[in-house]
Amino acid sequence: MKNNVIVNADITKGKINKNIYGHFAEHLGRCIYEGIWVGEDSSIPNTKGIRNDVLAALKNIKVPVLRWPGGCFADEYHWKDGVGPRENRKRMVNTHWGGVVENNHFGTHEFMLLCELLDCEPYICGNVGSGTVQEMSEWVEYMTFEGESPMANWRRENGHDEPWKLKYFGVGNENWGCGGNMRPEYYADLYRRYQTYVRNYGGNKIYKIAGGANVDDYNWTEVLMKNAHWLMDGLSLHYYTIPGDFWLGKGSAIDFPEDEWFITMKKALHMDELITKHSTIMDKYDPDKRIGMIIDEWGTWFDVEPGTNPGFLYQQNTIRDALVAGLHFNIFHNHADRVQMTNIAQTVNVLQAMILTEGEKMILTPTYHVFDMYKVHQDAELLAVDSTFGSYEYNGETLPQVTVSASKNAEGIVHISLCNIDHQNEAVLDLDLRGVIGVDTNVTGTIITSDSMNAHNTFEQPEVVKPATFTGVTVENNKLAIKLPAMSVVTLAVK
Repeated sequence: MKNNVIVNADITKGKINKNIYGHFAEHLGRCIYEGIWVGEDSSIPNTKGIRNDVLAALKNIKVPVLRWPGGCFADEYHWKDGVGPRENRKRMVNTHWGGVVENNHFGTHEFMLLCELLDCEPYICGNVGSGTVQEMSEWVEYMTFEGESPMANWRRENGHDEPWKLKYFGVGNENWGCGGNMRPEYYADLYRRYQTYVRNYGGNKIYKIAGGANVDDYNWTEVLMKNAHWLMDGLSLHYYTIPGDFWLGKGSAIDFPEDEWFITMKKALHMDELITKHSTIMDKYDPDKRIGMIIDEWGTWFDVEPGTNPGFLYQQNTIRDALVAGLHFNIFHNHADRVQMTNIAQTVNVLQAMILTEGEKMILTPTYHVFDMYKVHQDAELLAVDSTFGSYEYNGETLPQVTVSASKNAEGIVHISLCNIDHQNEAVLDLDLRGVIGVDTNVTGTIITSDSMNAHNTFEQPEVVKPATFTGVTVENNKLAIKLPAMSVVTLAVK
């Protein structure tokens, strides 16, 4: 069946917040240490300890916001252990992730430097699970207070005279689970208390994010919104795409059968239902959509690569991951009225990473390339799209074969992103572009695809999966005839 799409270039539906393209870097496995931080004495080229190749790659995809230090690690992290001379910093055991020693060499100053180098907003997650109100309050004071105070003076002693600008602050993480196994009623009360002391100093205005639900725990959202909605700016949601069973076996990142491809796509598409249902609850208490939905953990989660530390969550990244990323972005775009930030898990060497490193070597993953292709949508105006899609069928189940989103940037360029999730068949589309005149010779495109379901980049073959020029589009009278290969993500630019 042919797929039909109408893109209304003259009907906008609000801005796609660039923070939808946010990232998440936790003290987990080799994400921070080896992935981002190598230390100033490393033979790997670095800027004040931050490796240059990773820095350049992340700058290229215009990372808008970076969440740190966790994750589960955040609710056992005590920030004072990570400031001051590195040789004097307290060593601790990372009990959540691998039982390894955390030397705290990458702390507040190093993280804020990373954000400055990336020209991105820092998003810091505070410790509610094992930390005190005073500890959280003093961290905000240390970072943002410009006058004389014990914390501001200590910041100056540690080498940073001026306060930092800090916009995003999370009051706890997964407090329903690793952040304290709390009931929503209990956490709602704690949130109300803790956020009181996350103060705005000088001209700094903090956007406070409450710890939201796990997957489809709609009661958590109901309780938090009912009891604290007027005290929050954002409410988080966590959902991972896992084809198998979380405890018994999630499935391999590389060696998977056809049915796991289909299941992965089905579970990725479930994000749309989760956003819709959580948004409906939020609408009841926040009809003006002042509070942003912050999906600050999402992505694929597979079994770790054989022979690696199971607590390091290191997995390979295939064309399947690229499709999952594209699907999510199309969903996030189409919920741009409520979804104001998302943070993929995680930036380097962990789960659905942008980048994998091995010593001085670095490779870009298929997911990285989708971020690169989609960055054109950052802060663009969402366009109204009407579509009818054929079915992707497998073993008696069906999914829509194609997903789509479109936007128009400040220069008037229309970008259309399409995903064909079918692992066997191409998708033929008729796309009617309305509200634009004279596009016959001004359509260009980029594609990422593969002939193999498990195609991935390795340190020996780093460019097996990479973007290419898309030639499967013809234009006549503002109508685009498009042929999407199986397993493909395409972004078109119409000038």
